[in-house]
Amino acid sequence: MSWRVHVMSHVFAARALVPGMLARGSGYLINTASAAGLLASLNSMPYGVTKNAAVALAEHLAIQYGDRGIRVSVLCPQSVQTGMTTPGPSAARVDGVLQPGEVARMVIEAMAEERFLILSHPQVQEYMQRKATNRERWLSGMRRLRDRIYGGAPT
Repeated sequence: MSWRVHVMSHVFAARALVPGMLARGSGYLINTASAAGLLASLNSMPYGVTKNAAVALAEHLAIQYGDRGIRVSVLCPQSVQTGMTTPGPSAARVDGVLQPGEVARMVIEAMAEERFLILSHPQVQEYMQRKATNRERWLSGMRRLRDRIYGGAPT
């Protein structure tokens, strides 16, 4: 289920839209992934892995079609208050929960700038740099965060 929703929905959209965009010489694709697609998901392996795949798909589309008039962005928010937001502990809420209108404004601004990576929470950029700079330290920090939020390692 996660694969079909988080990855294949973007594949199906690209298959339907890219040919017409190529014919026109212009278009804009925005994939919605998650900060978990750049970092990790602490409580759901399928979510984190498929969101990573969604980011990789957006990168592929940007590489393949970016010089043919098709702009591509990938939205990687942390927590946004939607009908799917559930109560309880969540690593995504560490940096706050945004309202959908705030995120929509950020997306419009990023599209005007033709920016590939759209981060609703600026802290994610810093987390990405930490992950890239020292993977071992980052993994240890993520385990500590998991323990703090979810009460320890899974059994």
